[in-house]
Amino acid sequence: MGVVVSLDEKKSNDGSVQPLVDLTRGDMGRVNELILSKAGSDVEMIPEVANHLISSGGKRLRPMITLAAARMFGYQGDGHVKLATSVEFMHTATLLHDDVVDESDLRRGRSTARMIWGNQASVLVGDFLLGQAFKMMVDVGSLEALDVLATSASIIAEGEVMQLAAAKNLETTEDEYLAVIKAKTAALFSAAAEVGPIIAAASRTDRQALRSYGLNLGLAFQLVDDALDYGGNAKDLGKNTGDDFREGKITLPVVLTYRRGTSEERLFWKEALENGQNDDKNLEKAKGLMTRYGALSDTVQRARHFGGIARDALAPLDASPQKDALLDVIDFCISRVN
Repeated sequence: MGVVVSLDEKKSNDGSVQPLVDLTRGDMGRVNELILSKAGSDVEMIPEVANHLISSGGKRLRPMITLAAARMFGYQGDGHVKLATSVEFMHTATLLHDDVVDESDLRRGRSTARMIWGNQASVLVGDFLLGQAFKMMVDVGSLEALDVLATSASIIAEGEVMQLAAAKNLETTEDEYLAVIKAKTAALFSAAAEVGPIIAAASRTDRQALRSYGLNLGLAFQLVDDALDYGGNAKDLGKNTGDDFREGKITLPVVLTYRRGTSEERLFWKEALENGQNDDKNLEKAKGLMTRYGALSDTVQRARHFGGIARDALAPLDASPQKDALLDVIDFCISRVN
């Protein structure tokens, strides 16, 4: 089942990460080497667990954004490589922790670390990666960059707790849900983009532009993920489709469908998400209700809205290959919906 979007929009706004990949290829080679080095440990299980997830085929979008944002403002040192690696370690640690909290079985088509090594190992290796990330931040020697990334780590943890509090709560409002994903997902995108101009000694205005770009890109990215969970495929999503439904997660398509439905339909959502009646038959019914009430297309439309804000944030900046590549990423994130 696909999310219906305008074919004309898809043709004109397909987007691609390839320009960003090409621009950052050399620096990403150094990041990948540093990842392998810093994920190493004499404790055998640590590199095993870390490399299981690190090597699982993610696009590494966040560190590429850090690298491009630094180069955009003429940065010539090597601090951006350490900060990009820190960003990727923070992201990886979050995934390890998320899979434990969400009791996920698959991540990017492979068994999650917790399914192979257990919950305790996943949490502790995530903690190890966070420690390594902060050591690299200190090595860079920028207190401002350290502050931005440390703050984002705290915000991400707050977002996880907010999500726990909202779990299976069908009275969650759209504003409350957006606050969760702003903390849980968008905060790291924002920090990843902002530390680039910080270490390049760019102006505060430029720094704010990249911060806004990252924040709104992160919101758009998560909302598309929410839609894909009900209308996409595992390849695009990086996990099983329908996992949010099976885990009882309240995401924006659910919020919109629940509020627009009849009392009988609301009872269905309560039984499915609050009482665990979330088999494949009910998943198909959930998808049908979302289609009936336009919840998936409206979720994608909101993603486009935040993507537009991200685009506007970069508009005043001087033309550069990095700027063009970052703009392409916005369209790529939204065009994942098919």
